Amino acid sequence: MADFSMFELALLAAALLATGVVAGIVAGLLGVGGGIVIVPVLYYMFTALKIDQSVLMHVAVGTSLATILATGTSSARAHWKRGSVDLDLLKRWWWAIGLGVIAGATLAGNISGGSLTLIFGIVALAVSANMLFRKDGSALAEKLPGSPIKEGMGFIIGGISVMMGIGGGTLGVPTLTLFNYPIRKAVGTAAAIGLIIAVPGTLLSIYFGMGEPGRPPFSFGYVNLIGFLLIIPASTFAAPLGAKIAHTIDPSKLKLVFALFLGFTGLRMIYGVLF
Repeated sequence: MADFSMFELALLAAALLATGVVAGIVAGLLGVGGGIVIVPVLYYMFTALKIDQSVLMHVAVGTSLATILATGTSSARAHWKRGSVDLDLLKRWWWAIGLGVIAGATLAGNISGGSLTLIFGIVALAVSANMLFRKDGSALAEKLPGSPIKEGMGFIIGGISVMMGIGGGTLGVPTLTLFNYPIRKAVGTAAAIGLIIAVPGTLLSIYFGMGEPGRPPFSFGYVNLIGFLLIIPASTFAAPLGAKIAHTIDPSKLKLVFALFLGFTGLRMIYGVLF
């Protein structure tokens, strides 16, 4: 674990608190999951604080997954009460997603920080392109494909999501809506998928990070406990503010700004690894 002074610890805490505020505002503005915001913001914060590059991205991903344990539970429960979670799909999909999570987390725990950053950058670019160029309501097919393609999709969603430190919304919602899935049910089901990703993903992040040098202080494996304790309340507090702002700004412009942010982040991460 890195040897930090009291001033550096205070700076780390302030940076993590700011991460939660930014994540909450953006989530409230756009209705996106916190992970796709938390990971890049942590990446920038940890880079500025000169956290060891070999573990920087691993800690960003692990800490993000841990926060989803709390935020995802709340979100999934709310959608469950509204009847927007597709239990039939989850019964057929959970094991494939779980296997994908185990495979993805194992891979993430055994590759370099640069490789993990490159994966996030590439997928962030793909998500950005989807937001920029896909027309609302467009679909690839009328319904989800049958087995084993459907299970393969779940495996990929679980594997990529856990390597990026995100829940089910970022990849699950676009995937389901590509197959003419109702948007409300897609969002609710993706919230439940987030828990299937976060629980084993967090445990494996802790396991693979135990004893690794260079981690920020108070890190349990690759999960930073300061970040976990500060990001959740800060994002919860800030989300209503983001939702309030959303009602005063054109949603299409907000979507454009976030897509450009993701695209820029993805390009910067890829450039930093390759050049």
